[in-house]
Amino acid sequence: MAENVVFNPADVAEMLSELPSKERLMTFLKLPKNQKTEVFAHMDSDFQEETIRSIGNHEVAELLNAMTPDDRTQLLEDFPDELIKYSINLLKPEERKVAMELLGYPPDSIARLMTPYYIQVKKYWTVKHCLQHIKKIGRKVETMNFLYVVDEHQKLIDDITIGTLLLADEEQKISEICDNHFVAIPTMTPKEDAVEYFEKYDRSALPIVTETGVLVGIVTIDDIVDQIEQQNTEDIQKFGGLEALDLPYTQTSWTEMIKKRATWLIILFVSEMLTASAMGYYDREIQKAVVLALFVPLIISSGGNSGSQAATLIIRAMALREVTLKDWWYVMRKEIVSGFFLGAILGVIGFVRIMIWQKTGLFNYGEHWVLVSLSVACSLILIVMWGALSGSMIPFVLKAFNLDPATSSAPFVATLVDVTGLVIYFTIAGMFLSGTLL
Repeated sequence: MAENVVFNPADVAEMLSELPSKERLMTFLKLPKNQKTEVFAHMDSDFQEETIRSIGNHEVAELLNAMTPDDRTQLLEDFPDELIKYSINLLKPEERKVAMELLGYPPDSIARLMTPYYIQVKKYWTVKHCLQHIKKIGRKVETMNFLYVVDEHQKLIDDITIGTLLLADEEQKISEICDNHFVAIPTMTPKEDAVEYFEKYDRSALPIVTETGVLVGIVTIDDIVDQIEQQNTEDIQKFGGLEALDLPYTQTSWTEMIKKRATWLIILFVSEMLTASAMGYYDREIQKAVVLALFVPLIISSGGNSGSQAATLIIRAMALREVTLKDWWYVMRKEIVSGFFLGAILGVIGFVRIMIWQKTGLFNYGEHWVLVSLSVACSLILIVMWGALSGSMIPFVLKAFNLDPATSSAPFVATLVDVTGLVIYFTIAGMFLSGTLL
């Protein structure tokens, strides 16, 4: 790396990650002192742990004390217990206190992502006093976009932009430029719910307060972006029919991968056994009219695909807060209508396909081919409707029981519709073909 070129810490971390293990560590240790901490924060957890174990106490202490509290908390969360204890003991007293406080919050709470380094001012201060305060502590804070006004009990009473401060008269008091309107996130708010605050208010940082309104820290948008990425990854993995991975794919061992995937595969396999049971129940009908068995894959896959589509749409709409639990009736009506017309389209295609094959001699469906065609067409309408209804309503049911809607995975919905689709298909076929083939 050229000495006169300044690289972004994230780019340096990416370059290091491509090097062999030993070479990566040596290259990292050669980095300038002021660059090491920022680069270290962008490295993957395996390399961070390897580095902590490989370098001396002095270097570890220097590295950890220089990290921002939120990055350090995230680092310690991924460490084994003995390494957490070792790392905390190397922190300066004030940094150790901050680390212990942050680790004391529940792992899923927004407080785990906050930093206690921000600009806090009093309402009776003058603008000039605030500017002097910023110059004094500004280098340590994570962002200076906002100043947080607190009372004598450290309760948050307002936040003001740095722009407002710069445009005010130096002798004005902070109370004179306050509007007493602010947005804050309670400490115990789940990380996933905190994302909504940033999306709704379009802020680069938001204050974190206790239940009594005491300001304890701020969370910046970069930490929330990481949370959104993690949240989306978990939802996609769950929707694919497996438990969310705790580590990136490349860092997950094959034993852990099997554990994460086996549970859902077993559940889906056992569920699919019901499909075989349903086929067995209609064994007599199949023996009398073998032609019905030809359309079983077509029928159940159409219902499963419809259900997967609906589940995907509703889960994403829930994630974006486009629909909530109270919208279930609206969604149900919409999916029933959509399912009917989608089923009708597939039903017409199925009917025409059978007719063309019969008329051109590509396949002989027998003298009652019209009734077989009607059975397939009507079954498709009902099954696609049922698939759309099931796929859209299952996420609402899970949400009502405070479960993650993403667990209503596409394979799960498809399996459910497979079993019920067979019952619908053979029931419809029995109605049309009774007295002829059946």
